[in-house]
Amino acid sequence: MTKALRVKIFADGADKADILRLYGNPAIKGFTTNPTLMRKAGISDYEAFAKDILGTIADRPISFEVFSDELAEMERQALKIAAWGDNVYVKIPVTNTLGEPTYDLLHRLARQGVRVNVTALMTLDQVRRSSDALEDHAPSNISVFAGRIADTGVDPVPVMAEAVAILGRFPKQELIWASPRELLNVFQADAIGCQIITVTADVLKKLALVGKDLAEYSLETVKMFRDDAVAAGFSL
Repeated sequence: MTKALRVKIFADGADKADILRLYGNPAIKGFTTNPTLMRKAGISDYEAFAKDILGTIADRPISFEVFSDELAEMERQALKIAAWGDNVYVKIPVTNTLGEPTYDLLHRLARQGVRVNVTALMTLDQVRRSSDALEDHAPSNISVFAGRIADTGVDPVPVMAEAVAILGRFPKQELIWASPRELLNVFQADAIGCQIITVTADVLKKLALVGKDLAEYSLETVKMFRDDAVAAGFSL
């Protein structure tokens, strides 16, 4: 199934065992993580975790995020993270927590050859301004949180399609469909020409369902309900 897709699937997570297992899958073309996922995974030493993973994964893109809220400190952290490996992309949020944009920082980092992954974007204005800041100085990603856009009741597909067009001005920029909510999003991203989609382990497990006969799936669902009713000992 994945052979027919143009969109590249990146695994999103911070569990070392899952990351290394997925590294063995050639369909997984890269990896992303963030401080929230790391915290949930119980990671306490950010740098040690990153370098441990990079000791194995050196041939596919992997993103690690700065965590400072001060723009100057973000830049220092970004340069340090970038030095960890040629396959490392540095995640920079589109603003800090005060809403101050990071576009000038993106521009400086890109001009220094840092591979940047701009994260947490949700508007087309943010996409345009980030793209303009990065230009074509170094390979870069722009992560639009399509799943969170959908959570607000807005169809993310037209937004993502327009974002693809915006980034099309710069060959070194790739759009990431971030925070997908279901496997269908992989096919939606592929259909509009989005270059990358980040997928969690839960969604990846559903790849085995692609092409499944729906009548058979219906019967399996009926059997599941019946088996659970019997196992629970329900009676009327």
